[in-house]
Amino acid sequence: MDQPKPAAKRTPSRTLKQRLDHAFAASGLLFLCDAFAWTVGILAALVLRYDFELQRIHWGWAVVLIVAVVLLQLLAGWLFWLYRGRYETGGFDEVKALVFDVFAVMAVGWVIAYLLAYGQGIPRSTMIIAAPISFTLMAAARYLIRLSTENKMKPKADAERALIYGAGYLGNQTVKRLITDHAGVSTPVGLLDDDPNKANLEVRGVRVLGGLDDLAAAAADTRATTLIVCIGDADASLMRRVDQLADRAGLKVQVLPPLEQILQNSSVVNEVRELSIEDLIGRHPVRLETASIAEYLQDRVVLVTGAGGSIGSELARQLAKFAPRELILLDRDETSLQAAQLAISGHGLLDTNDVVLADIRDAAALNQIFAERRPEVVFHTAALKHLPMLEQYPDEAWKTNVLGTLNVLQAARSVGVSTFVNISTDKAANPTSVLGHSKRVAEKLTAWMAQETGERYLSVRFGNVIGSRGSMLPTFRSLIESGGPLTVTHPDVTRFFMTIPEACQLVIQAGGIGRQGEVLILDMGEPVKILDVAKRMIAQSGKQVEIVFTGLRHGEKLHEELVAAGEGDERPFHSKITHAHVDTMSPETLDHAGWVARMNLTAEAGERVQ
Repeated sequence: MDQPKPAAKRTPSRTLKQRLDHAFAASGLLFLCDAFAWTVGILAALVLRYDFELQRIHWGWAVVLIVAVVLLQLLAGWLFWLYRGRYETGGFDEVKALVFDVFAVMAVGWVIAYLLAYGQGIPRSTMIIAAPISFTLMAAARYLIRLSTENKMKPKADAERALIYGAGYLGNQTVKRLITDHAGVSTPVGLLDDDPNKANLEVRGVRVLGGLDDLAAAAADTRATTLIVCIGDADASLMRRVDQLADRAGLKVQVLPPLEQILQNSSVVNEVRELSIEDLIGRHPVRLETASIAEYLQDRVVLVTGAGGSIGSELARQLAKFAPRELILLDRDETSLQAAQLAISGHGLLDTNDVVLADIRDAAALNQIFAERRPEVVFHTAALKHLPMLEQYPDEAWKTNVLGTLNVLQAARSVGVSTFVNISTDKAANPTSVLGHSKRVAEKLTAWMAQETGERYLSVRFGNVIGSRGSMLPTFRSLIESGGPLTVTHPDVTRFFMTIPEACQLVIQAGGIGRQGEVLILDMGEPVKILDVAKRMIAQSGKQVEIVFTGLRHGEKLHEELVAAGEGDERPFHSKITHAHVDTMSPETLDHAGWVARMNLTAEAGERVQ
């Protein structure tokens, strides 16, 4: 006996049938509305044309014309996809198609009326008068259908009441999405925007209630509990101001992702999330000049040193988007290389040519790799970067940050690398630490090599990178989770911050606009007070954690600088990127003993080791 088919196998066909029935029903409704619109339009045209003298109208020929036009509408509506589910009902695309549809029906209907009914009580102007009337009715019907659909999709009554800051494109889209999300947790009750030209703007019934300074009053009037920031390129200083005002008004803050992520994937417009500490100290959006980037990266062999690190791996991930002919990841840490390969290639097999295990301290190995792989563009991110550790072991900074950089530079010169970008730090500006001094020497060596080769060898300098391994925020989070105390060096200490993706954007852009021997520096806004960051993170955690001041460590500055005295501050190509100039230093002048002696580090290091 035949066994009956499982119900699960019949479910898709039933679902498809239901969907088809729904589509045909919707199309049929639209056609009936359009047929009614043409009927009313033609009758109104005849009445108007004869100045309401109804006895002059030949009703028989009027019916013939109406039937012919309705059939034309069915055909034209099908040809212009009005009845085949291509367009969102009431959307701009459908309205555009409707314009072509009405014009086509009017033109053919006019010919029919002229050939058959002219002289039979149907004037030649009938279709010309009827077309705009019919179009208005057809558009109005679609608007009412869309309005009815959206009313059914409105958030539930218990949804959080939200104010939207930013009445531009992102704010508009967010309002539209929220009011058509029946399962949504928020409903928009007002817009805020500092642009006076938007003072009277209204989006789907949601009005602009003022600027950011009016936040408290708007929250009180609308009973809002949430503020959603819909400014994709909002920087950290603006986010801090928003946070302060929202806190005073008793609102929680949610944000959209930075603009760069939105541009890469429009779906992230939906990913509203809680305000994070990274938003308050590290949002410095960079508008990339993609043409200049593609010119030097596309179809080139690109090598990244330190590709397993937090900056190197993100840099490699972003570089892959510009279609280099070959992207080579070089690092001495095999585990980190595997993680980078997994993020970029989707596998961590480590048996392909895109990963290279080598140490930049090994000049012979570097020369062999460069000779075999012939890179054309090099991004040098490999370095030792932890300031207090290098204060204890300055020789390690010399071997990696100075001699290791020189090894990479010389290997690059040997194969004719055309673009070389050295990753530096703000601590290299007027340096006071081993880290700063070692990276300063690396900048000077890079400038010297640019002079020697005549190619674009340059450095990129930025502040503290949020989220990199061993950086401040992960350390603070660990201390808070463990119950504290949270240690801060000094109550007045400040630092510049940026996120890893933003830092990598700057590095990639530098290769496109930097000139040989230069140091490029991102405008990072105002420095952030570390104590304020610590207090904010503790408040977010909801824990009672003590803050302990440990004092500045050897080599640390109270306030960092981005540009040293005498380096200049030109911005010829990008409003957010400074082009500075550093002196050159040839390898023959390198003096390790003198370098250590000048920093007076030996005794200090010895005391710390004991």
